[in-house]
Amino acid sequence: MKKRKTYSAGFKTKVVLEALQERETIQEIGKKYDIHPNQISTWKSQFLSNASEIFEKGISKNDDEKEKDELFKKVGQLQIENDFLKKVLGK
Repeated sequence: MKKRKTYSAGFKTKVVLEALQERETIQEIGKKYDIHPNQISTWKSQFLSNASEIFEKGISKNDDEKEKDELFKKVGQLQIENDFLKKVLGK
């Protein structure tokens, strides 16, 4: 039984951008990368349907990065407060 191939997001993007340039047919690109043309068409349609989100949201940090930044700020603030209290209490 064959295992499914998994492709990285970078590879998929590379293939889709090549397909969008239309210098070669999807069949030729499929042969070049050993991918079925239907898979390339699927990736291309997914890419195009999600492309508008970039312009709606702009290029910004994702929620995890924002939360991480907020937590670092909070830790920094607590560390400053802790150091101040240690000095005041003389410990």
